[in-house]
Amino acid sequence: MLTSMAAAGQGTIRAYPEDEPDVPASQKLPQALTRLYARPGFLLRRAHQISAAVFEDACRDLALTPAQFGVLTVLQSHPGLGQSSLARALGFDKVTVLRVLRGLETRGLVSRAPAEDNRRNMSVALTREGKQVLQQAQKPAERAYKRLMGPLTREQQEQLLDLLQLLTGELEDEARAAFVPPAATRQAA
Repeated sequence: MLTSMAAAGQGTIRAYPEDEPDVPASQKLPQALTRLYARPGFLLRRAHQISAAVFEDACRDLALTPAQFGVLTVLQSHPGLGQSSLARALGFDKVTVLRVLRGLETRGLVSRAPAEDNRRNMSVALTREGKQVLQQAQKPAERAYKRLMGPLTREQQEQLLDLLQLLTGELEDEARAAFVPPAATRQAA
């Protein structure tokens, strides 16, 4: 059974056997909540919320979100990538990538122009300011990564990443937005 163990206003879910004698009845959750809180989707969503909060806290001085960092990182490796290819490179839908790009463009971190090979597609590149912000974000992003993975041993970190890659790889066809790494995107475009 899962039991909620609240400390200092923060809820932590811990797993306990149904007949755990040391767990006070007041801390035992109803069975419906126990099942909800044990679902992979619930835990993945919660982990994503925590991951985003840790990253945004580390990159607060740069006012950078994980999605913006992802866009800047892909564009550093693939300058001039089309918006559609950029969306696929990050597993974003077109609306999400457009929203992120508009914010970055407003800040002067990216520029968009019609693609040379297809005027209907927009080509995106980092500006000089975008390159500087991405460079400044490297250390805070690494601190965020270490903070997020900190509760796990090195073996657990490797296992978590392996399991997440297996899960996402095996269920890729179920995703709402396609994920196609940039090298494959460049060849297909």
